[in-house]
Amino acid sequence: MAVPKRKISKQRGNTRFAHWKKTAPTLSACPQCHELKAAHQACSKCGYYDGKPAVDIKAKKDKD
Repeated sequence: MAVPKRKISKQRGNTRFAHWKKTAPTLSACPQCHELKAAHQACSKCGYYDGKPAVDIKAKKDKD
């Protein structure tokens, strides 16, 4: 089995993980309604994706 030859100090161990930070999701404007939406997903407000209607928002609201 692999065993470390020397003890790794707390500082050396912690600096390894110092750059693991959460990033905010990248949002872009919908070309139809200009709302912010996640990339490569249908707009949650108008239901359009790539200039075409992908999700029928009115039918979805009627179910709820």
